[in-house]
Amino acid sequence: MYFVEVILPLSLSKTFTYRVSEAEYNYIQKGMRIAVPFGKSKVYTALAIELHQNEPALYEAKEIHQILDEIPVVTEIQITHWQWIASYYMCAIGDVYRGAMPSALLLESETIISQKKETEVDETQLSDDEFLIYEALQHQSSLKVLDIVALLGKKNVFPTIQKLIDKKILAVQEEVVELYKPKLTKYIRLHTDYVDEQNLIALIDNLNKKAQKQKEILLSYFQLNASQQKPVSVKQLLEHSQATSAVVKALVDKAIFEEYYIQEDRVSFDKNQKENNLQLSTAQQKAFDEISNAFEEKEVCLLHGVTSSGKTEIYIRLIESYIVSGKQVLYLLPEIALTTQLVGRLTAHFGNQVAVFHSKYTNNERVEVWKQVLENSPKAKIVIGARSALFLPFYDLGLVIIDEEHEQTFKQYDPAPRYHARDAAIVLANYFKSKVLLGSATPSLETYFNASGGKYGLVEITERFGNVMLPEIELVDLKDKYFRKRMKGHFSDTLLEYMAEALALGEQVILFQNRRGYSPVLECMTCGHVPECPQCDVSLTYHKHKNQLRCHYCGYAMAKPTHCHNCSSVDLTTKGFGTEQIEMELAGLFPNKKTARMDQDTTRGKYGYEKILDSFKNREIDILVGTQMLAKGLDFDNVSLVGIMNADNMLYHPDFRAFERSYQMMTQVSGRAGRSGKRGKVIIQTYNPNHNTIQQVTNNDYMGMYKEQLYDRHIFKYPPYFRLIKITLKHRDFEKLKDGSMWLYQVMSQNLYLPVLGPEEPAIGRIRNEYIRTILIKIPQNQPLGSTKKTIQKILNSFETVSQYRPIKVAVNVDFY
Repeated sequence: MYFVEVILPLSLSKTFTYRVSEAEYNYIQKGMRIAVPFGKSKVYTALAIELHQNEPALYEAKEIHQILDEIPVVTEIQITHWQWIASYYMCAIGDVYRGAMPSALLLESETIISQKKETEVDETQLSDDEFLIYEALQHQSSLKVLDIVALLGKKNVFPTIQKLIDKKILAVQEEVVELYKPKLTKYIRLHTDYVDEQNLIALIDNLNKKAQKQKEILLSYFQLNASQQKPVSVKQLLEHSQATSAVVKALVDKAIFEEYYIQEDRVSFDKNQKENNLQLSTAQQKAFDEISNAFEEKEVCLLHGVTSSGKTEIYIRLIESYIVSGKQVLYLLPEIALTTQLVGRLTAHFGNQVAVFHSKYTNNERVEVWKQVLENSPKAKIVIGARSALFLPFYDLGLVIIDEEHEQTFKQYDPAPRYHARDAAIVLANYFKSKVLLGSATPSLETYFNASGGKYGLVEITERFGNVMLPEIELVDLKDKYFRKRMKGHFSDTLLEYMAEALALGEQVILFQNRRGYSPVLECMTCGHVPECPQCDVSLTYHKHKNQLRCHYCGYAMAKPTHCHNCSSVDLTTKGFGTEQIEMELAGLFPNKKTARMDQDTTRGKYGYEKILDSFKNREIDILVGTQMLAKGLDFDNVSLVGIMNADNMLYHPDFRAFERSYQMMTQVSGRAGRSGKRGKVIIQTYNPNHNTIQQVTNNDYMGMYKEQLYDRHIFKYPPYFRLIKITLKHRDFEKLKDGSMWLYQVMSQNLYLPVLGPEEPAIGRIRNEYIRTILIKIPQNQPLGSTKKTIQKILNSFETVSQYRPIKVAVNVDFY
């Protein structure tokens, strides 16, 4: 008896055993995908992780359906890394597998419906919908569920299908389909008959008389063929000759041209030219040498350089040294918007050795990058990506660069695995014995704590590239401005003066407001009623552009009411402001200047970021309004002024990191100003100019912020002195959730001998009609983490066994940041 142990792409912690023949046993390798039956009739793509001869005791092993790969698509190091993520972040290995693989490689069964030939059908007994399905099956042998949805024009087709199955008219079978298709490009070449010069001259003479357009295309083909020493594609030929595809088809039909196809990569950077050698400044060269020295002793090094100190150039120089030795480099970024800018800089330097991997790429593009990395292809020597690029099948990883390492977007919140890309990347690098460079102008407290304690290397750059001065920061007291009536909308007279001055000089302005929409609250002035989301405990945000109220948690939307739903008064007013309102106010204040907005609403789609960033870089936009997307490492040389519209809504969050995050965000946004010759200016509008954090931003005092926050963290038992595990419980029944969370809290308090806080109702206590409770466990650094997690897992397992608590959803978030 031979068996294979597999992981299924479902939220299951266990692996499953399937039976294989001796030939299959000798053929299958770890990391191959296998289609396996699971449940009554489902087929899933499982991943082989072990081969053995131990029969499972608890169930009879089923046979596998088919082997999907000829060579493993997942490496052994990946499987080890995924198992570490599952155990460290306390989630199911199936979740990690599903989250890591491009979905085109995770085939799921699509239900195929066919007609049973042996049954006699009385057509008069069928309803309209049933008859449509039956009739369609007379013309084709089978239909997919999706085809039936399209056919009937409604989503809920299962009852109709079920009735036909009950009447024994339809049969259901499951079939696995391969979703990935290589991209083929159509090329054209001259038929072999015309290689001979005599025939060619005769052909041209013949075309002269009859077909002028065909002759023009032929001459265009010769021009292209002579000017470029590579195949000519049909698309290229049509663009060059300005002709239609019908003319090309006519030439193919006459056997003058031949068509053929070449498989191509969907994403390729064809810039093969290399930039001139980078010249590092003295400060950059010094930092580069220090990093190289640090790597001799330590695996991880932190590069703490002020904004615009030229960290990217140092990264490029480092990457060079690793690529020469044939190793792969992973470059992680927190925001897809950043990959856009960086790909340009890296391809200009490294040509076609750069691959990009993030969620805005299509399935097929992701599979292509996956295969290139697996094959150690020269096209994927450097992989740039957001956090998911961490899961690629690296062959020989030499260096991992994590830029803007302090960013909270490196932490995945939902769905599982709730991993932190920075920490998981350090573990991954450890398997390859490779080095990790963390870069930031405002490092997270944990990282700086590790660096100053000697666990990581630490390299600092205190001056900007080209000795440009750091921007001058000016605070504007909103209380005083409102009192003196010196405000126009949400703009103080100070900010408006500086904006007018910058725009008059042809410079650009960035305005930061960390809230999208027009305004977060619509209130009735008669009775005080505020429209709330029916499924979540939040007020609806008003979006003027679409004239609707929207919930930013579940996506619920309704048209903007004309009168109050509570007292029918028409006196409705908005409270607070978002990016949309700022954009509209600017249209009135600077009518002849071009403004644009960059937030989640305007950057949908694959090239959403590129369009806005390119037009801003090309100076087609004068003022750019945006949310935190703007705060990350973007580089614009013509921005002289940055305005932070309201610094306070970041500071007063019920979160132990609120001050640290506010400092990072404001410093990063400020760093967008004055990145070339002239010193930039930053205006921070606030109701509380004497707040410690705002003063620290003004004085660029990272150490002051670090020491103050570290002192607080020590007293109140937070990272880096304590590890946090947050357990979130959700259920639609308020009382059941309350009882369940109390039971869990009491059992944990009795068994853990650690600070356990809760069960707490979070600031937003209900989302998508589910009530929420959270429990926070604080584990001191000197306590063994593994055994504590085992105890927590045991308690959670026993919570599962209590029948009345089983419907409660439990999510564990380790290192909750």
